[in-house]
Parts: sequence; structure tokens; C-alpha cells
Amino acid sequence: MKKKHIFIRYFVILLLLIPVMACASGPRQESTGQYLDDSVITTKVKALLAKDDALKSFQINVKTYKGVVQLSGFVDSQMTIDKAGQIAGGVEWVKSVKNDLLVK
Repeated sequence: MKKKHIFIRYFVILLLLIPVMACASGPRQESTGQYLDDSVITTKVKALLAKDDALKSFQINVKTYKGVVQLSGFVDSQMTIDKAGQIAGGVEWVKSVKNDLLVK
């Protein structure tokens, strides 16, 4: 009888720990805080690109994952590519910029 109660107690503790372990981030998964930080970075980069007169006419896609900003889309010159990369790299908390913009 005593062993049964101990078993049930450990089983309940295990059931309570499973959701906590499922929410932990792994090396390939972002935590909730990191996801929110990346969302803030993406928003800031998009706002700065839209504010720039030379860049606002282009559709530049911005994605951020763990502080790395990826720019993609088509622009009209290499100078525009370089300028977009500089703007993205100047945003606080950006670790690096992967500039995949192409000249059309």
C-alpha cells in the first residue's frame, strides 16, 4: 500500500514536469522571450527601411531569428543593397545581417 502511494506521488510529479520541459527551448527552437526580441528587431528594421526615401519603394522582406536579420527581395542597384544592410546592421540587438537582396 505504501509503495503504491509513493508510485502515485512520483507519477503525478512527472506529469506536472512534462509541460514545463516541453516549453523549454532547444538549440533549434526559440524561447518566447527570444521570439519577442526578434519581433521587435524585425519591426524596427522594417520601420527604418520604410522611412528611407531610397528604400521605401522596394518590397524588402525582413525576417529575424535569434538576432540574425535576413533581408530578401529585389532592388535596383548594389548601392541599395548595401544601404539596406547598413540600416539593418545599425539596429540595436542585431547580431548579424544576412543580405539576400538581389538586383533586378
